Amino acid sequence: MSKEKELLFSVTAKDFEFSYTKGTGKGGQKRNKTETAVHCKHRESGARAYSDASRSQHKNKIDAFTKCIETKEFKAWHRLETSKRMGLLKQAEEEAQRQMRFINVEMFKDDRWVPYSEELENEGS
Repeated sequence: MSKEKELLFSVTAKDFEFSYTKGTGKGGQKRNKTETAVHCKHRESGARAYSDASRSQHKNKIDAFTKCIETKEFKAWHRLETSKRMGLLKQAEEEAQRQMRFINVEMFKDDRWVPYSEELENEGS
């Protein structure tokens, strides 16, 4: 019995900003006059990429897009967004709150470690 997968969300070129500049390096006058280099930025994650490997703006756009989605910023955003939409983030937050009950917090005061309290911390102020 196979369970159909449901699309949570999609990321398309509309989610990115593209800007075009003149390429650098060898290539002569043609390269100096045409805007073939591509900057790609994903708005939500802040991930950025750049490509000027080809003389073709279209190929550079594909390359910059691919580089952008392979960045650690984009991957972190993608994991977080997926977790939110699957409801896993809320479960993780609730579990973290449950586990916080078992954490002992201490502070160093008068040459020894004592259980933390806001009153003790404010005494020194």
